[in-house]
Amino acid sequence: MRVLVAATNPIVRAGLESIVRTNPDLLTIGSSADPVTLAAAIATHNPDVVLIELSLPEGEPVSEKLVALSEVGELPIAILIDTEDRDRLPELLRSGVKAILPRSASAEEILQAVEAVASGLVVLHADAIDLLLTLLPMSERVVEATTPLQALTSREIEVLGMLAEGLGNKAIAKRLGISEHTVKFHVSSIFSKLNASSRTEAVTLGARQGLIML
Repeated sequence: MRVLVAATNPIVRAGLESIVRTNPDLLTIGSSADPVTLAAAIATHNPDVVLIELSLPEGEPVSEKLVALSEVGELPIAILIDTEDRDRLPELLRSGVKAILPRSASAEEILQAVEAVASGLVVLHADAIDLLLTLLPMSERVVEATTPLQALTSREIEVLGMLAEGLGNKAIAKRLGISEHTVKFHVSSIFSKLNASSRTEAVTLGARQGLIML
């Protein structure tokens, strides 16, 4: 899986590249120091995922920072942001970002997010989910708990709880002592039973139905 790293600070950029290299399934194929050079780097290296450490000066629209990505279609983007920038999460999501993590995210969380977005999933840190819920209008936040189409098994609830922690399939398989194939089966079953289309939606629905605690 080809990963392009972008960060203005060279130390941060080197750190992210180092984290990516610890996963044998990921390949760092280039880096960019700013949005101006990012589009050119993407065109040159053709990455599967872009991992960005994003600085957002107050008042500057997210769209201006991500304008360089406007020509790359549905390329998965994972972003690390400052805690104080979290009120701009909706704008980031509307800009096509697939994973949003705080700068304090662990190396494991970053790697899992990169793998997840490359698989077509949307990844939000637990802190981001809580904040997004507070930003929703009250009419959208007050949703009656519903009964799943089918009851989740105890193992599926266990897996759902790990999804809420932001764990990827590989980490879940290691923790439970089962194969990644079995984990994928459980995740697929959870999606089907909860009528969810993403991990984030499954976690949100599971929390609303009292299956897990966030």
